[in-house]
Amino acid sequence: MTDLQLDILPYRLHFKQPAGTSRGVLTTRKVWYVRATRPDGNARPGEAELLDLLRSPHGQADCGWGECAPLPGLSCDDVPDYEETLRRACRLTEADGQLPDDLLRDYPSIRFGLETALRNLRAGGGWRLWDSPFARGEEGIVTNGLIWMGTFDEMYARIEEKMRTGFRCIKLKIGAIDFERELALLDFIRRHFSPDEIELRVDANGAFTPADAPEKLERLAAFTLHSIEQPIRAGQWDEMARLCRTSPLPIALDEELIGVNAPRRKAELLDRIRPAYLILKPSLHGGLAGAEEWMRLAAERGIRYWVTSALESNVGLNAIAQWCATQHPTMPQGLGTGLLFTDNIDSPLTMKGEKLWFNR
Repeated sequence: MTDLQLDILPYRLHFKQPAGTSRGVLTTRKVWYVRATRPDGNARPGEAELLDLLRSPHGQADCGWGECAPLPGLSCDDVPDYEETLRRACRLTEADGQLPDDLLRDYPSIRFGLETALRNLRAGGGWRLWDSPFARGEEGIVTNGLIWMGTFDEMYARIEEKMRTGFRCIKLKIGAIDFERELALLDFIRRHFSPDEIELRVDANGAFTPADAPEKLERLAAFTLHSIEQPIRAGQWDEMARLCRTSPLPIALDEELIGVNAPRRKAELLDRIRPAYLILKPSLHGGLAGAEEWMRLAAERGIRYWVTSALESNVGLNAIAQWCATQHPTMPQGLGTGLLFTDNIDSPLTMKGEKLWFNR
């Protein structure tokens, strides 16, 4: 046995308003927090005590917290025996002090939670995981303003709010309402803001078919967009490769990367499809180690990328943001989802305009 103890706290988050995703509408989501400590000889804390410790600043000293948060219907590790696998991974990690790589290759959200809990413990606890200008509160991370799927009026109001807040990059989820009305939303933005003033990204979440995608991409290109994420559903490599060769818009892959966990398979995907960008989400794409593997393979092929959170609470978001800052990002990142929940865990993270900050 090693000098390490891992305890698990199941937790349910509640959205402030229903969140439309590519897999339906979410009102709650289940996560598991993992606490890494050095054994002190006392009995393991129960769930109520763990929750008190998580919510208390004093309960975060000399320990590390991580968040395991698979997305229903989307994560490759959204499986019935998830908690059992998590507990097994914790026992194996306690036994030899190393993450069980073979087990976790196909459980990216568990890997992410354990990686960050151990990193947090090594850093001395609290909310710090790395020492960087971001973690010292000296620099913020520029983010895109995310416009959630909704009715035309809802999305219109959200766009105006993001513009007033000061975002210079807006990401609009499309494919949920009539395509003509989505084009009208983009037209509204472009009539008020030039591409130099507002950068526009769109995320189709696989809503187009291979047959109608070329025409829709042509029409979207009229609004001088930065990129489009996942125009067709994942798994259609030949069709996606064809779109990447012919599209007037740069294409970014997101869902396409889910479940592609072996290095050789990752390289094959990138060589076949040749996208312009990757959207990297540690909870979905292999934890920090898996995301860094994607980064290395992408850089070797001249493919750019940015980092996005995946509806984590502030525990996971904090870890992603601090890790992202160590990568020295040059484009707006997809961070900031911690504002979505009524019962989030209080943290030093805060949004000021378009930037995410860590307040010491």
